[in-house]
Amino acid sequence: MTLRVAIAGCGYFSRFHQDAWRRIADAQVVALVDRDPEKLNRSAALFPEAERFAEAAAMLERMQPDLIDIVTPPSTHFDLVHEAASRGVAVVCQKPLAPTWDEAVSVVETAERAGVPLVVHENFRFMPWFRETRRLLEDGAVGTPLNITFRLRPGDGQGPDAYLARQPYFQQMPRFLIHETGIHLIDVYRFLLGEISGVFARLRRLNPIIAGEDAGLVVFDFVSGAAGLFDGNRLVDHPADDTRMTNGVMLLEGTGGTIRLDGYGRLFTRRPGSSEAEHAYAWEDRGYGGDCVFHQTRHIVDHFVHGTPIVNDGRAYLRNFAIEEAIYQSAREARFIPV
Repeated sequence: MTLRVAIAGCGYFSRFHQDAWRRIADAQVVALVDRDPEKLNRSAALFPEAERFAEAAAMLERMQPDLIDIVTPPSTHFDLVHEAASRGVAVVCQKPLAPTWDEAVSVVETAERAGVPLVVHENFRFMPWFRETRRLLEDGAVGTPLNITFRLRPGDGQGPDAYLARQPYFQQMPRFLIHETGIHLIDVYRFLLGEISGVFARLRRLNPIIAGEDAGLVVFDFVSGAAGLFDGNRLVDHPADDTRMTNGVMLLEGTGGTIRLDGYGRLFTRRPGSSEAEHAYAWEDRGYGGDCVFHQTRHIVDHFVHGTPIVNDGRAYLRNFAIEEAIYQSAREARFIPV
């Protein structure tokens, strides 16, 4: 079986999706959608056999793909999911799933009522360093996990031109650091240490040119008894050749050792009383974030073509959104919020 795929949205991040789809033999991109002719034509050069459309509804009606990959700003997601669901087309939708909790629930329920699969494209857990960290945890590298800290430092948020070159709508998002970026780490923390039971947050806006917050601290309680800290600041960078590859650094500590991630994708482990040593593992510095978009896309195709289990279907992903909502409530009310 070859999965017939349509891509909606040919902007900055879509290029990573397009690269992934081109490399998967059992998927074929049959249609591209974008209202910007220049972006559409640029993407069409990669897929010369794909039909080009300015509107998704017309594309869905004519092409009837097996799946639509939605790579557009969050405000467009509900309408696109509705158009696809009403025609029985499966959906992969980029995060943020929707601008608000209520709209995110509506997106999920729209797909569920139509009986079509909805998968959220949440790619950080497919970054090779997080996958290898998960494997090390399962092998007992740190014993019982106690603490996890991630310091987000992409260094791309200073000045009046912040984000304009890549994703200019970032400047207008009323919720930014957590809604657009921190949600990735919510998912990663759950992937690594299990369910989150409560949060405490302090959020700030440092660059006055943007609408939302761009720095903050979030403390997480886990059901297991472990604790987490997300320390995010989009103005400050960290040592790396590409500060947006890992986006920051991580330290995971347990009763039997530690795992540390640096900005070059390297992992280091240490046992109590011993020196830290680099842990060698195989990964490719390609595309975005260690080729995580490809790895997630391969995971999605395996599900639809071969029936393997899927992570972050729409209903399951709402848990990440619920934790996000609790973070904003905590920052607003200056108190710990159980989830």
